[in-house]
Amino acid sequence: MPQIILPSIIAKNQRELNSAFRRLEKVVRELHLDVVDGKFAKNNSLNFNFKLSPQFKYNMHLMVKHPEKWIKKYWTKVDLFIPQLEEIKGVSAYIKWMKKGKKKVAFALKPETNINRIKPFLPDCDYLLILTVHPGFYGSRFLPGALKKIAALKKINPKIKVIVDGGMNLVTVKKAARAGADYFVSGSYVTQAERPEERIKKLRLVVR
Repeated sequence: MPQIILPSIIAKNQRELNSAFRRLEKVVRELHLDVVDGKFAKNNSLNFNFKLSPQFKYNMHLMVKHPEKWIKKYWTKVDLFIPQLEEIKGVSAYIKWMKKGKKKVAFALKPETNINRIKPFLPDCDYLLILTVHPGFYGSRFLPGALKKIAALKKINPKIKVIVDGGMNLVTVKKAARAGADYFVSGSYVTQAERPEERIKKLRLVVR
C-alpha cells in the first residue's frame, strides 16, 4: 500500500475553513480535520457548526471531550472518525458501535499514553493515530520518542494502519516512515505553505 500524505486543517471559523478548501481542492482528495474544543487541548478548531465541501473525503481527529456527540453529528459526512482513546469511556462498546455502523475503528494516542492502554483492543482496530506533538496547535515541537510505539503496535496487529500526526516535515517524515507509519498528517508544513502541492510532492518522495 502506498504511504499517504494527509494535509490537516485547523480553522476558527467557516471563512478560514473555506479558504483551506480552496487552496487544497486541486492538491488532494482526502483531508484530515482537527477538531479541538478548548477543553481537551488549549486551542479551538472547528468548534462550530461547520459545513464541509463535497470535493473531499474526510478523516476527523477529535481532540474533544465527549467525542460521541461530534461523531453522531457528522456521521454521514465523515469517512473516518479518530477520537482520542483517553476520552472514550467504554472502548468495547464504542468499537461495537462503529462496526455496527459499518465504520472503520480508529483511535488516537497522546504522546504520553502507553500502548498497554490500547493493547486489549488492537485486534479490532483498523487505524491508530500516534501523536508526535502535544495536541492542539500547528507547529508544536516534534517528539520522536512516540515513534517507538509503531513497531510494538504492528507486532500485535500487523494489519493495522498507523497514522503519524505532528511536526511532519522533510526530516521528521523520514523518521516516521522508517518507524513503519502508513499515513502522515502534515499541518503547518503543507496547509500553511504558499504552494502546498509542492510540499506534498517533496514529502511523497521522501517516504517512498
